[in-house]
Amino acid sequence: MTSTAPHRHRDTPDTGPHRVGLVAATAAGRRHARTLAAAWPHARLVEADGVADALRTAWTTCDAVVAFLATGAVVRVVAPLLGDKRTDPAVVVVDEAARHAVALLGGHAGGANTLAAEVAALLDARPVVTTATDAVDLPGLDTLGWPVEGAVAAVSRAILDGEPVRLVADAVWPLPALPPNVHREPPTGGHPPAGSDPDGGYRVLVTDRVVPVDDRTVVLRPPSLVAGVGSSRGVPAAEVDALLRRALADAGLSPASLRCLASVDVKADEEGIRATADALGVPLRTWPAAELSAVDVPHPSEVVRAAVGTPSVAEAAALRDGGTLLVPKTASAMATVAVARHAPRGRLAIVGLGPGAADLRTPRAVAELRRAAVVVGLDQYVDQVRDLLRPGTRVLASGLGAEEERARSAVAEATAGHAVALVGSGDAGVYAMASPALEYADERIDVVGVPGVTAALAAAALLGAPIGHDHVYLSLSDLHTPWAVIERRVAAAAEADLVALLYNPRSRARDWQLGAVLATFAAHRPPQTPVGVVRNASRPDEQVHLATLATFDPTVVDMYGLVVVGSSQTRLVGGRMVTPRGYRWRG
Repeated sequence: MTSTAPHRHRDTPDTGPHRVGLVAATAAGRRHARTLAAAWPHARLVEADGVADALRTAWTTCDAVVAFLATGAVVRVVAPLLGDKRTDPAVVVVDEAARHAVALLGGHAGGANTLAAEVAALLDARPVVTTATDAVDLPGLDTLGWPVEGAVAAVSRAILDGEPVRLVADAVWPLPALPPNVHREPPTGGHPPAGSDPDGGYRVLVTDRVVPVDDRTVVLRPPSLVAGVGSSRGVPAAEVDALLRRALADAGLSPASLRCLASVDVKADEEGIRATADALGVPLRTWPAAELSAVDVPHPSEVVRAAVGTPSVAEAAALRDGGTLLVPKTASAMATVAVARHAPRGRLAIVGLGPGAADLRTPRAVAELRRAAVVVGLDQYVDQVRDLLRPGTRVLASGLGAEEERARSAVAEATAGHAVALVGSGDAGVYAMASPALEYADERIDVVGVPGVTAALAAAALLGAPIGHDHVYLSLSDLHTPWAVIERRVAAAAEADLVALLYNPRSRARDWQLGAVLATFAAHRPPQTPVGVVRNASRPDEQVHLATLATFDPTVVDMYGLVVVGSSQTRLVGGRMVTPRGYRWRG
């Protein structure tokens, strides 16, 4: 069985269907449809003489269909319309009571599985997904965002059944975790994998090379190729397309691995080049002539320099971000192309897990954990999310005090080409792992920051509204900052009348500093100024304590707490700390 996933632009995420047709037969169904239409500007209720006609209209005019009908009724109407799963719209069926959202057709290729989850979230329903890989929490080979060719069904079934599957790649690419029965072999270094497995086993090949496949082989096409394109003004798209495809074919390269087309910026509006990029489903990137002229190329031309200000367009654009030239410039009557292979870039997601509760963990954090092949973090934070990790995820967990080691390990794994998630509590950029990791990360890897709910935000929500006006975060730990520096910062915050959120407030080894800090604040604020402490915000043993500067006892605080010192305008209202935005409580 052969399948090819849609070739999408790789510089932008797949944001789902552009047009969603909503079909309903009853008042309840129309009510549910209006809920979706109100939330999604790309969704509309499809009207026709009858519900069957509406369903047929939605099928032919929309990218996806949500039908508020019985599953059997939908099947009977759309069965004669079925063509190819690569082009058929996704279909999700919702029952009359909106209890279930069933991904009926196009689960992976059409995006129905994702759509069912989105519909369920809006209607407070339960998504029903029956795709085999999703049912057992494995990434589908046709859901990785890359074009896929070959025996997708057979190899997917072998992975599901636990049979040995070889993964042979020309380089280390940031793929998600795969189960232990998928054996990753050493990279082939850009050489094409063998045409067939002499042992008749199952294989996943990851390559931009054109390779023969059999009924036990799948080929994933990584985004490794950049095609530089130059042309005369008014070049036909057919000429650019034919020249590019011929150049790729002569080199044994697959157009499905094109990352982008590239050219000089004066060609940004060249319709023939732009139309070719659109037809291939890749972006067109353009560069100023001055930048391209600085790229070392094997075949510069003074004629080209005189025309556009750079001695090379096609080769220079292909090599602008590095890479290896595979196809030197080759020309037709009005166009020139060159092709370069670019090395994989590892991926480092720095993920904030929030204060601890699962419902304060962002969907983006969950998505990054599930696409990672390697997860690095403090052992107690990794334990919070083990249930989210896919089978085969490699976990590098360590204890307290090993922050630098974790940062180095995460960056090293990403630099080796892997998809890595470095996790921390709260927001990873607030007294957490983002800073040490980014000290080591360089331009060889892509870095994605995933914000999280901070301990300060979680604590403030429990205390009331203490940070409704200007505030400052301060850490009282002197492990990395001399105490004299912390004292100066505390004094400045106290004098500036800022609400202060005190991280790392007190430990067994630092048992006097918090009292000294509160004394500094007391010298600048009334004794009735509220002080709150929240311990283990959002966790099962959460504790909230309210007092004032005059009555607060520092001994109730440990390293699991966060202390909030109000400003001179902060008040206790109904047992909650409130700092007014307008400072209306004056006098």
